[in-house]
Amino acid sequence: MFDLNGAMRAAASGMRAQSFRMRLVGENIANADTPGFSRKTVSFESEMDRQRGVELVRTGPVVLSEAPATQSYEPGHPLANDRGLVTLSNVNTLVELADAREAQRSYQANLKVFDQSREMRSGLMELLRR
Repeated sequence: MFDLNGAMRAAASGMRAQSFRMRLVGENIANADTPGFSRKTVSFESEMDRQRGVELVRTGPVVLSEAPATQSYEPGHPLANDRGLVTLSNVNTLVELADAREAQRSYQANLKVFDQSREMRSGLMELLRR
């Protein structure tokens, strides 16, 4: 028999993971103009809840992007090196917006699974009361 509570737990873990991803996307966008800032990413890992027999999603470690940062010639800038170059961030806002859209859609899909499982559970309880 399909475990509705397990489905709700799995969906909730997916929502938590995507929520964390959205937080990192927000940090990246907020710091896109910060010199020297490196883009942060997170990976997802599968985790088995052996007690309940449910496969959950959890976030892996936060990783700083190794993409090269752009440099700008600004000799008057306080962070400029001896050649007048300032190392900018390696954040591409278009990539971040696409990442945010993907995380949002994944969050919504998990929310839909959670809501449908909750409704099915409520319907089942109502049938059992009759």
